[in-house]
Amino acid sequence: MVELILIEGDSRMIWLNIISYAAIAIGIFQAIIILIDIIRYPQKMMPIMNIVWPLTGLYFPVFGIWAYFKLGREKGKMNMDMSHMDMSHMDMETGMDMSLDMPHHEHMVHHSHSKKPFWQSVLVSTTHCSSGCSLGDLIGAPLVFALGLTIAGSMLFADYVVEFILAYLFGIAFQYYGMGFQKHDHPGEALKDAIKADTLSLICFEIGMFIWMALVHYVFFTSPPMPNTAVFWFMMQLAMMFGFCTSYPANWYLVRKGVKHGM
Repeated sequence: MVELILIEGDSRMIWLNIISYAAIAIGIFQAIIILIDIIRYPQKMMPIMNIVWPLTGLYFPVFGIWAYFKLGREKGKMNMDMSHMDMSHMDMETGMDMSLDMPHHEHMVHHSHSKKPFWQSVLVSTTHCSSGCSLGDLIGAPLVFALGLTIAGSMLFADYVVEFILAYLFGIAFQYYGMGFQKHDHPGEALKDAIKADTLSLICFEIGMFIWMALVHYVFFTSPPMPNTAVFWFMMQLAMMFGFCTSYPANWYLVRKGVKHGM
């Protein structure tokens, strides 16, 4: 009976490892595809999204690449197409734009400024917030493992502290640069605005993520996976997805109240 339980447990771990490697491979493949496309059609209005979208693809299999091509790529491609069209209609002798009276040009300008549905705008704002958090978590987890850090004898608690600090720093930085604050006349005020806009959604992301990490550490495994295993990073992908879901309502509230901008 004991031997049968061990065999079944080994079989489950084999399948979990296969799924883990597959999910990680999909994430890496998505990130590469998105990065290649971003090189072709960079986000010029919000350059920080050139980092956000590959990160989203990395930790969010399937959804990440769908969100980019559905909600992110079109804006970048539109900016590129508009730039090319403006150059093609420029009178090289006078330097004047000859396309201002063209109906197609007017349609393109109008279309380029059309707004997404509110839920989509909030979703893109959530990818922006979540990517900053995820970058901090991606750096924090292996850092804690490599240094052997613990708090109260627990590596999980050390993960919480280090990852939250890094996630907060990256999250605020993404918010600061995401809305063009690098050009702000008053950097101090801009930083306050970034903190105000991103703190709640960032905390909600980390709460969701930490809940999943606690379940992995205390409930799902008798011995939690370490950062040198594929299973650990698959669990981290799931944790980041969970954090994305818990931060979406916070972003909805913040955008609705005008604390942060929809994207």
